[in-house]
Amino acid sequence: MSRVEAALAAAEAGQADAEARMCDFLRIPSVSAQPKHFPDCDAAADWLCRELASLGFTAKVHATDGRPVVIGERPGPTGAGPTVLFYGHYDVQPAEPFELWTNPPFEAAIVDGPHGRRVVARGAVDDKGQVVMFLAALRAWVEATGGLPVGVRIIIEGEEEIGSPNLDPFLTAQRGALAADVALISDTDMWDIDTPALTMRLRGIAYTELLVRGADRDLHSGLYGGAALNPINALTRVLGALHNTDGRVQLPGFYDRVREPSPREIADWDGMHFDEARFLGQVRLAHPVGERGRTGLERLWARPTADVNGIWGGYTGPGSKTVIAHEARAKVSFRLVPDQDPQAVVESFRRFVAERLPPDASFEITPLGLAPGMIVDTNTRWARAALAAMGEEYGRKPVLVGSGGSIPVVESLRRLLGIDTLLMGFGLDDDNVHSPNEKFELRCFRHGLRSHVRLLGKLADAA
Repeated sequence: MSRVEAALAAAEAGQADAEARMCDFLRIPSVSAQPKHFPDCDAAADWLCRELASLGFTAKVHATDGRPVVIGERPGPTGAGPTVLFYGHYDVQPAEPFELWTNPPFEAAIVDGPHGRRVVARGAVDDKGQVVMFLAALRAWVEATGGLPVGVRIIIEGEEEIGSPNLDPFLTAQRGALAADVALISDTDMWDIDTPALTMRLRGIAYTELLVRGADRDLHSGLYGGAALNPINALTRVLGALHNTDGRVQLPGFYDRVREPSPREIADWDGMHFDEARFLGQVRLAHPVGERGRTGLERLWARPTADVNGIWGGYTGPGSKTVIAHEARAKVSFRLVPDQDPQAVVESFRRFVAERLPPDASFEITPLGLAPGMIVDTNTRWARAALAAMGEEYGRKPVLVGSGGSIPVVESLRRLLGIDTLLMGFGLDDDNVHSPNEKFELRCFRHGLRSHVRLLGKLADAA
């Protein structure tokens, strides 16, 4: 029996234990956005530190100006093999609205579904379940062979869901402790439950808050209506002008640096036979939106977007209170593709707003998160190792996919540490990420665990 086969056998024998460890981790309500859960974030970091120590890692919880970061290290065979840096995050999105969950969000209920058993909990797939999946692969190697086939360094942070405000300074300060040949992240999706995927492009983001002000106080809408500026009306007119009738974003210069997908990419995406009707039907929608004349995968992976993520102002409580609010606010995000400059997009948005607001209106735009889009090189020995590992596990060739979401740490790892990243995740597009009833299919957990076992062996061979 080869070492990989022995580790796979250990993974099978330890499957129930791995699922139990995942549920223990999921029961910690580590919501980084809510101060009442800051002690829970500390508890999650401590849990990880103990878990890594049990695997023979030198591990430590590091304080930051926000939530703590966990770093662990275990060398590989002396003088042989590469070092892989695994990144994950233990923080999760707020679970509200609680009434829409079929089970309490931090109970980690295992229930039956169309694909077999699944765990339902906040953080199940984003990203606690996928972190434990990788740790279980390490445990299988340690139990089967007494060690790891490659050197492994681990960084798991607690602020990913709020934009990682303290991560870049931490990476810079810990550059030596995090040096590696390649980084690995499991926080992405498969193509479908039977088809693994390696993500090769990510959209970036420019996330902003827009404040529009009018009078110096709220006004009686009967006494002032028709005479005084209404900031909510002004704000909604600006937001309504963000797109034209063809779905194109109207910011000046927005598309100047947008790179068209290559003919090869278009051909590959067409060959995936993306079913947009099924994709939208899962959320009870039937009509696609976005840029006219573009395919579904182009719009999701290779075209930038503008979205209003929240809007508020005036009186929103029960009953009536007829006022003209003195200010109105909106959260506006722009998903960006490679070569677009997030800061330049914010400045373009600023000009766009200034040109459309009426006299007497003042405004402020506050950037809340900026990250460029990324293309990940899949023509490396590390990427070939990942593709081979998943191909062996699933018995079919993995596909190269894009992601409409953003994982800003990928750019940070390249810029600050000089490390390229493998994005090898095992989520599905119906996992309800950031929504009630988030889940992780245990079938995906098992195959993902085994794929990581295989990958560690392949990375050793790739050296």
